[in-house]
Amino acid sequence: MGAVTLNVADLDAMAAYYRDGVGLDVLSADGPRMVLGRAGTPVVVLEHTPGLKHAAPHEAGLFHTAILFDTEEALAAAVYSVAQRYPGTFTGSSDHLVSKAFYFDDVEGNGVELYWDRDRSEWSWTHGTLEMGTVFLDPNAFLREHLTERALAGAAFGAAQVGHVHLSVGDVASATEFYVSRLGFDRTLEIPGQAVFVSAGGYHHHMAMNAWNSRGAGRRQRTLGLGQVDIVVPGSDDLGELTDRMRHYGVEARDDGRTVAFDDPWANVIRVTTADDRNAG
Repeated sequence: MGAVTLNVADLDAMAAYYRDGVGLDVLSADGPRMVLGRAGTPVVVLEHTPGLKHAAPHEAGLFHTAILFDTEEALAAAVYSVAQRYPGTFTGSSDHLVSKAFYFDDVEGNGVELYWDRDRSEWSWTHGTLEMGTVFLDPNAFLREHLTERALAGAAFGAAQVGHVHLSVGDVASATEFYVSRLGFDRTLEIPGQAVFVSAGGYHHHMAMNAWNSRGAGRRQRTLGLGQVDIVVPGSDDLGELTDRMRHYGVEARDDGRTVAFDDPWANVIRVTTADDRNAG
């Protein structure tokens, strides 16, 4: 997955949340646009769009951006940092068997997941379906075990990238048709009528779509919140094959010569680029 673009009303406040709270670095800042990430890898792109309004609670859009950390120590550092600087934004935590996750809302209400993956050898698959769960994870116990002096000193944030993106959609069947049958992801888990989890390359999920808060939602208008989801494919041949397949299905493709963008059934913008171009634009 590439970066997630957010339309924001208060660029300074949102930048502070992801920089000072989550611990991302400012990779570039150009007028109304700021890119934050780690080690040159963009994670969040903030677009200052103060003229837009917040979406209604039951509309389609972003459920959360999930930021993946490489160690439990790095995850603990980020969780502690957000909890100290933005204590009112914590919304919960869970052990999902494949990962450990902590959930927040940023200062404009966008969902954020901070998580760490268990080794793939510990994941359990049955007939192509991944075993995932929602088990209580005590945040204080996690911090007692993994928050080191290095982390407290701000030196243990480690690597970070977008691990997956979770969307709110109007219905799961249409989401499966678009993201699996057309876009080409593999389905890894489905909660019938509620949510579907999809991935490439045997990951637990690169994207998920649920109708928990948005059942029956139609196409989105442009609002604050989700602006765009970036997906990265290995090379130009993969991008060309994807573009041809989407056009075969009658999905309009916007091609600028390096990237191709599509709208899903709820007008969530999905932009696909290659690994060589993931840091561009």
